[in-house]
Amino acid sequence: MHRKNWLGPVLILLGIYLFFFRKEAIDAGTLFGTFWATMFIIPLGLFFHWLYFSLNNHRTTGLLIPGGILFTVGVVCQIATLFDSWQYLWPGFLLAPAVGLFEFYWFGNRNKWLLIPINILGGLSVLFFAVFSLGSLYNKTILGQPLLAIALIAIGAGVMLSPKKRKF
Repeated sequence: MHRKNWLGPVLILLGIYLFFFRKEAIDAGTLFGTFWATMFIIPLGLFFHWLYFSLNNHRTTGLLIPGGILFTVGVVCQIATLFDSWQYLWPGFLLAPAVGLFEFYWFGNRNKWLLIPINILGGLSVLFFAVFSLGSLYNKTILGQPLLAIALIAIGAGVMLSPKKRKF
């Protein structure tokens, strides 16, 4: 790979980071503390994918499991580190093995039994993402808790004041 192929995008991403996220000077510790996932975990996941797709005529599908897991974990960690959103992104760690197993299923011999853990882990991850993300968005709105309180009072009053059905 030629130096211009990767140096340009790295410099652009670093410039965007400095422009939008940093208000003080940057040093090596800050770079490692902020981009540790991009420097170590994501490249390792991509390395496993590269091994599978470039070597051994696609006979080593087992390389895709750690590749998918590491790549997904790296992306989740990098986004959570940049935006300080660990409390919302932790379900990505449940999604990571589902991604690795799905790649193994898709590029392997399509063993249908792999779909059981893939669907369980993926479903739980989506459920937890939805519950924690939507719950946080709901609680941060101005009308979140008062709206819920008013709705509960109205439903309770409706239940109490509704005409009783006669039994014949």
